[in-house]
Amino acid sequence: MRLQQVLSYVRKAVDDYHMIEEGDKIAVGISGGKDSLTLLYALHALRRFYPKHFDIHAVTVDLGFGNLDLSRIEAICSQELQIPYTIVKTDIANIIFEQRKESNPCSLCAKMRKGALNEAIKKEGCNKVAYAHHKDDVVETMLMSLIYEGRFHTFSPVTYLDRMDLTVIRPLMYMNEADVIGFVNKNQVPVVKSPCPADGYTKREYVKQLLKKLNQENPGVKERMFTAIQDGNMTGWPPLDTLRR
Repeated sequence: MRLQQVLSYVRKAVDDYHMIEEGDKIAVGISGGKDSLTLLYALHALRRFYPKHFDIHAVTVDLGFGNLDLSRIEAICSQELQIPYTIVKTDIANIIFEQRKESNPCSLCAKMRKGALNEAIKKEGCNKVAYAHHKDDVVETMLMSLIYEGRFHTFSPVTYLDRMDLTVIRPLMYMNEADVIGFVNKNQVPVVKSPCPADGYTKREYVKQLLKKLNQENPGVKERMFTAIQDGNMTGWPPLDTLRR
């Protein structure tokens, strides 16, 4: 997939949900994975022609596993894209896996990681943070909520965190994960593998495989689920008819 195709998805999401305003300083959370790097390239390209001026600042939270090589990300930011990049060093891995010995570490890790990220973002003077959640993430989160919590819920395209006075935006929400993979492969984006020992062994991975199987057996089911989310009176999701006006 070409960058221009990625931009068409991102521009539509940004416009539909009014994600970017004049003068925004947007932090991009960079894990080093395919999703966050695709988002970084897309926002960097979008700011060249978007009618509302905005700045971007890349931020990575280093969980402290000790084997995370971010040199390629630093090169992308400083040499190729020429945008500021901040690495936040933390001891999260030690706290979760050594001190607390969490058997289900993902929830606590996510909270601590987001806390460290948001604190760093505010220090850099950003008023928004862009997360790299794509369409598959939206639907998978809805399925997780149904299966494990018994409710119809997923994260919204735009979320205001009043405690931090920070707005979360999700510009990749119209992109399929397969499209992200296609972009990364075609453009040889240097993805950094997650050093987390729990990677690939989570409830989310189980639901990801479940959705994949459902979509194979019932072609188009993922798109229908996404449409149901958009038109299901869910908090933070304006009805489809308001977007089409």
